Amino acid sequence: MTDDINQAVQVLRKGGVLLYPTDTIWGIGCDATNPAAVNRVYEIKQRNDNKGMLVLLDAVASLDRYIREVPDIAWELIELTDNPLTIIYHGAKNLAENLISADGTIGIRIVRDEFCRKLIQQFRKPIVSTSANISGKPWPVSFDAIDPLILKQVDYIVKWKQEDPIKGKPSAIIKLGLNGEVEIIRK
Repeated sequence: MTDDINQAVQVLRKGGVLLYPTDTIWGIGCDATNPAAVNRVYEIKQRNDNKGMLVLLDAVASLDRYIREVPDIAWELIELTDNPLTIIYHGAKNLAENLISADGTIGIRIVRDEFCRKLIQQFRKPIVSTSANISGKPWPVSFDAIDPLILKQVDYIVKWKQEDPIKGKPSAIIKLGLNGEVEIIRK
């Protein structure tokens, strides 16, 4: 795992794109503060850049760096959930502009997965995470299900968990409104 993290961090620092196991499913990722890297992810996925992608952070304490005002309910939701949860927040800041939705929102998930947490800690920046599939096609249930087109276009493929037989699923997604509203996007 350590060698994979070191290699991945070098690629991220150069503006490269990773294929890596997240705390949910295999994802495509890059430096969430680098607009050119974010654009490459959109291109690899063949995805319209008006459809947002989410960001992974290693600790809840980092939220204030990327969200203007974190709603109180967010702290409770993060603390109480046992399963991966992506929360869409208003007031995104300090991220690549082409990653932030037109309404100023961004989806963020605090990872508990050891690999992702260590990768983000060593990189010292948030990482984009989007499913490792071509837009409109099913997300891969395992490493073997990833489209060869994606494998050819990323700059580094993490070896960690490639043989893992456990099939993941995307996280739940909740959008928090400016006035405390909670909207369930995906269960």
